[in-house]
Amino acid sequence: MRHRVKGRKLSRTASHRSAMMKNLAASLLKHKRIRTTVAKAKEARGFVEELITKAKKNDLHSKRQVMSVIHDKEIVKELFSEIISKIGDRPGGYTRVIKLGYRKGDAADVAILELVDYNDVIAQKAEEKKEKREAKKEAKKKAEKEKVEEAQVIEEIPAKEK
Repeated sequence: MRHRVKGRKLSRTASHRSAMMKNLAASLLKHKRIRTTVAKAKEARGFVEELITKAKKNDLHSKRQVMSVIHDKEIVKELFSEIISKIGDRPGGYTRVIKLGYRKGDAADVAILELVDYNDVIAQKAEEKKEKREAKKEAKKKAEKEKVEEAQVIEEIPAKEK
């Protein structure tokens, strides 16, 4: 019987599972949204929410507790300043799991794990990526146009010499 047995083993050793949860938490706090399997997302959700709850206290002890899990100072600074100010008034439920379907390669159930109230940040990042792609396309078109013009000039020179 599995009475009072918490958590999923995810077919990993305890150390591997611990490292994976720390990495998922760091990635989620850094990027505000990650794509992973449903089982990992559900397991990481509780892990991250516990970190955010600790960070809401905003004292030295809680900062050290969070730093013992996430070893990136920039992510911890962002958590204590930006993320807590945005999510801090919530009594819980800081993350959301959105199921996407199945991965093509191994048919694993895939989901998005994201921080609540960060849809505008994600939309802004998507807009920036779109602008970069469009700028790249414009530069590519310009370069191709210059190559065509250069080829035309090279073809005209021998014609004049004859």
